[in-house]
Formats: sequence, C-alpha cells, structure tokens
Amino acid sequence: MNQHFGQHFLQIPGPSAVPDRVLRAISMPVIDHRGPEFADLANMVLAGIKRIFKTESPVLIFPGSGTGAWESAVVNLLAEGDRVLMVETGHFATQWRKLTEKMGIETEFIAGNWRNWADPEQIRARLAADTGHKIKAVMVVHNETSSGVVSPIKAIREAIDSEIHPALLLVDAISSLGSLNYEHDAWGADVTVTCSQKGLMLPPGLAFVALSPRAIEQARTGGSRRSYWDWAEMIELNRTGFFPYTPATNLLYGLKEAIALLEEEGLANVFARHDRLAAAARAAVRSWGLEILCENEAAHSSVLTAVVMPEGHDSDMFRRHVLAKYNLSLGQGLTRLKGKIFRIGHLGQCNELVLMGTLSGIEMGLRDLQVPHVSRGVSAAMSCL
Repeated sequence: MNQHFGQHFLQIPGPSAVPDRVLRAISMPVIDHRGPEFADLANMVLAGIKRIFKTESPVLIFPGSGTGAWESAVVNLLAEGDRVLMVETGHFATQWRKLTEKMGIETEFIAGNWRNWADPEQIRARLAADTGHKIKAVMVVHNETSSGVVSPIKAIREAIDSEIHPALLLVDAISSLGSLNYEHDAWGADVTVTCSQKGLMLPPGLAFVALSPRAIEQARTGGSRRSYWDWAEMIELNRTGFFPYTPATNLLYGLKEAIALLEEEGLANVFARHDRLAAAARAAVRSWGLEILCENEAAHSSVLTAVVMPEGHDSDMFRRHVLAKYNLSLGQGLTRLKGKIFRIGHLGQCNELVLMGTLSGIEMGLRDLQVPHVSRGVSAAMSCL
C-alpha cells in the first residue's frame, strides 16, 4: 500500500472536492428541523437554489441522489404505459432509460455513439411523426458525465415547440448545474434534476428538482402512485420553510455556503472559469497526440474531458498507476467505455494550479507506462491559461 503525503487530487467528474468553507458549515450543530431557526435556513436555501437554476418556480430538495431526482420526475408525471422519447448520449442517458422501463414506461431511444449531443433535428422529426401525441415527455441529459458531451437544451425546446407538440421537457443537469450556464425558465424546461456533489460542491446526499407551472399542474392529476417523492406535499410545506419529513439539515448548512461561494464569484465568472480550464485540458490532450472522445466541437463539456487511450493500452491500469504513484484520481470509463477512456474532472472549486497539477500527473503517468504520446501537453495547457 502506497503512503501519500500532501493533497489528494480528486479529479473525477463528481463527487467533486468540497471547499473548506462548505465543510465547516456542514459541521454546525444539529438543530430542531421543526423550529424557527431551521425555517430561516430553509427559506434562505430554497430562495438561493432558485437563483442557481435561474427559475421563479419551486425547486424541491429531497434527501437522496440524482437517481432519486430522476425517479421523482417519472412518478409525478408519468404512468405505466406512457411513452417517452430519449436520446443515447452516454451511460447516464442509458441508466435513465433503464429506470423508466423498470417503472413500466415505454421508452423510444434515439441511438447514438456516445460521442455527440442530442440532436434537436432528430427530436423534431420524431415528434413530427407522432401525430397522435403519444409521446408524453422528451428526456435529455444536459451534460453527459460519461462522455463529456453537452446537449443544446434551448434548441431542443424550440424543436418541440416548432411541432406544436405537448411533450414535457425533462432535463438531467446533474453534472452541469453550477458549472455550466443553465437557464431552467428561459430554456423552457419543465423539470430539471440535479444533485449536490457536482457543481454545487457538496458531499452526496441532496437531490434537487426544479419545476415549471405546467409540470406542477400535470402532477396534480397525473403520474403514478408515490409517497416519498410526492411534489404536492413538499411544495405545500416548503412555503413555510419546512419539509414533510426529516431533511438533511447539515447538508443544507453546506448548501447555503455553496450558494454564497457561487454568487460571490458570480455565476458568469464561474462558467467562464470552467470554460477556460476545459480549453486548457483539451489543449493538453491534443498536444499529447491523444483523442478526445467528444467528436463535436460545439458539444465539448467544460465539466470534464474524456480521453481515449491508444489501442493496446488499458485506461483502468493507467488510472490505478497515477493513483498509486501520484495520489491522483481520474474518472473511469463506464460500461461500453470501460478500459478505453479516462475522464479528467475540472469542475467545482478547481482552479488553474489544481488543473496544472492534474495534467502533470497524467503526463508523468503516460511516460511511466510508455503510453504513446508527445510530452508537451502540460506546456500547451500552460500557454492556453
């Protein structure tokens, strides 16, 4: 077992590193979640998270994971036998499909190669053919964490509207909210889900569901049987600063601090920082002579960069090496990409020096294992920055 000194570089695309200010906030004493002090905290974070989603409508906060937020969207809006349209952008789009199918929802899945975005024109064409309006929802992953591909949500909403189709738009912003520009209201999303451990820089444990007035109205009479994930009870009690069951109190303290960090930097500056770091990471990969998984220049993610290993070299073996020797954690390739790619996370509180340390560890690892490359990626990133 290797003994490491100094900082561990957690450069997976989530959970992301938690800032010290957030960790200290989480360590606050536990308070009565039925008392006035908690109501003040809840009202503050419920208002603040709406600003991060850029919405005037309710954002619900459940103790849970992003997968729980997915399930919340499904059970409140869809019933067994309903049909939805999804696009195969990567592992997590596939996982969302599995969840809906387990719940008896018929899923049309537009096939993809995991290297490009959800094409608005393909979605428009499929909805144009749905003259009977059997498709109840279009479900899209904004930032596909497995592949480093971002889909154009606003253009997808416009494609739906161009066909005057009543389908709801459900968006997974799990790895994008707080790192990439996302506008729930302006882009016309009906439901947007995310979780705490990515751009919000918290530990895992909170699931967020942003709603539209149309989604709230449809949930009143539609959907499936539900209890824990029921929106109506949560919306009602949130009006007074409370929850229908025990909330994750100390994570809400952390959320308050995370929102403050984002707003102190300014959301536009947060997004620009992510863009700048991502451009540097891509410059390094190209200078190494390695391939970026995302084939569409317009779809490159600023949350992570997925790197294709050369033929005959296993990405998991490479990841194990840089972890053991340099105390650097990189994201693995998931399912069909296992052993074929590694993922560099540059989200959350990541800055220039953290990124440069990460890229240095990767370049040293490539040299150690004699992976074919040109040893100038770090200098290319430095020049970019």
